[in-house]
Amino acid sequence: MAIPQAYSIGFTGSSAAHFFGRLKQQGIQKLLDVRINNTSQLAGFAKRTDLEFFLSELVGARYQHEPLLAPTDKLLKAYRNREMSWFEYESQFLDLMQERQIEKLFCAKDFLEKTVLLCSEATPLQCHRRLVLEYLNVAWNGLEIVHL
Repeated sequence: MAIPQAYSIGFTGSSAAHFFGRLKQQGIQKLLDVRINNTSQLAGFAKRTDLEFFLSELVGARYQHEPLLAPTDKLLKAYRNREMSWFEYESQFLDLMQERQIEKLFCAKDFLEKTVLLCSEATPLQCHRRLVLEYLNVAWNGLEIVHL
């Protein structure tokens, strides 16, 4: 079996044209929304109901919310309120992924369908979507990660 690719994307600071253009250009077939809150008015075009519609109409992709790939509200708030460093957040989030056994929720074959993980962060550097994909890469012994 070929090593599957998994994509990641954030929407903050992106126009809808640029965001959906990147997804369409890559031939994305499924978007996994890994945010805790996917209905915030601050999300603009990435609010769940709008995103589901735009993905279908503009990209031809399916939408799926997957909160088990998101941090807990408590963990995210502690990091955002600067009660912990990125290093502490990363460590606790990876422990959470291990506790949830996310590598058993999906399998590498699930990513043969072009799948992108969505979060709000503009870049993957300090975003949990990168951590999820890196965790799965190790757990499955191979996953090519592409950040859009």
